[in-house]
Amino acid sequence: MRAVIQRVLSASVVVDGQTVGAINQGLLVLLAVGQGDDCADLDYMVGKVSGLRVFEDAEGKMNLSVQEIQGSVLVVSQFTLYGDVRRGKRPSFTDAAPPAIADQLYQEFCGSLIEMGIPVQRGVFQADMKVHLVNDGPVTILLDSKKLF
Repeated sequence: MRAVIQRVLSASVVVDGQTVGAINQGLLVLLAVGQGDDCADLDYMVGKVSGLRVFEDAEGKMNLSVQEIQGSVLVVSQFTLYGDVRRGKRPSFTDAAPPAIADQLYQEFCGSLIEMGIPVQRGVFQADMKVHLVNDGPVTILLDSKKLF
């Protein structure tokens, strides 16, 4: 799994002119599921996202997680994170998981965060989405469950 995580003051996602998810302070997670991803990848990503210490404490140090600041998470499916342009200029998405598997792991990712008590909003899987955000910092983190070492 791959994710782009942004610390935000606010974020929202719009589908067909309707806001389907919106948060105030928290994390915007653009999440992609790759070929062969499984429960181990899911657990790794949930653990990292829920525990990322990217929010400032009283001393101004990035030391707090989204849970500790009582923030929210907006999760948007983003298969294009698996776009491969090494051999040309048009991306190949062969490393992305098939939609049925990707949707299942995407929903499980969101559900796992909710089970941890983190408020979660989400986009619409496979929809044409317009994502709006106010990045705080900016702070942007890249995660890949296959690049552990």
